[in-house]
Amino acid sequence: MHTEAVTFFRGLQDRICAALERVDGGGTFREDTWQRPGGGGGRTRVLADAGVIEKGGVNFSEVFGELTPEFSRQMPGDGLTFTATGVSLVLHPRSPHVPTVHANFRYLTHGSKAWFGGGADLTPYYPVREDVVHFHRTWKAACDRHPGAADYAAMKRECDDYFFLKHRNEPRGVGGIFFDYMPATPESWAFVRDAADTFVASYVPIVERRKGAAWTADERAFQEYRRGRYVEFNLVYDRGTVFGLKTDGRTESILMSLPPVVRYVYDYRPAPGSREAALTEEWLKPHDWAAG
Repeated sequence: MHTEAVTFFRGLQDRICAALERVDGGGTFREDTWQRPGGGGGRTRVLADAGVIEKGGVNFSEVFGELTPEFSRQMPGDGLTFTATGVSLVLHPRSPHVPTVHANFRYLTHGSKAWFGGGADLTPYYPVREDVVHFHRTWKAACDRHPGAADYAAMKRECDDYFFLKHRNEPRGVGGIFFDYMPATPESWAFVRDAADTFVASYVPIVERRKGAAWTADERAFQEYRRGRYVEFNLVYDRGTVFGLKTDGRTESILMSLPPVVRYVYDYRPAPGSREAALTEEWLKPHDWAAG
């Protein structure tokens, strides 16, 4: 299955990058290939200062080797040997009206254990109900096509729980789906392939609807302020970041997920009744978005 997964994820990177270049309309991905000292490597593709995307990356990796005994004990499986392959992406659009998005799909083995993980989540700054509902319904449809392997309601709850900044007592965004340690079976592999190929349909229509909207300097400043939450989550909680750094991955590729411009404001408080206040007071509360 590892060889099959490598082939699929490499092609997935190609398909997603092609779709993003089309919707961006102004940029092309730069590609860097890299080798991991302990075994394996990858292809990092970054789109920067483009038509819609201020900074985005779509990474493919295939790495293998040995874990440290300490890190090995924190993962399912046995022994020290591991393999990991997958695609991970984060897109930070320039416009405050186009949401940031993250997705990743991966296959790992550790000794006698093999599993899949992944998902996708949306982080809007000025949410539109049509967009949030579309995102969730697209992922629910993907889950519903594989009832033996995927449960949308459970994966949505796991997403809400995972992408939560405990030190802020606040979700990072409006969620999506998240799963990890899914036993590798033919049924789960079929779901992962379908879900991975669902990303473009979940996100690109949102970009097409919002990329032409005008924005103000104040809206841009709020976007930069909220991007700080993204930085905090990825550096404190994100499992992929931790795994990459602990397995001697390429630092530039691991940290490509960070936004290019971030604003930290001491004790920021949005104006009561504003759209900025509504983000945390209304949109970031748990909600069954797929129901409308």
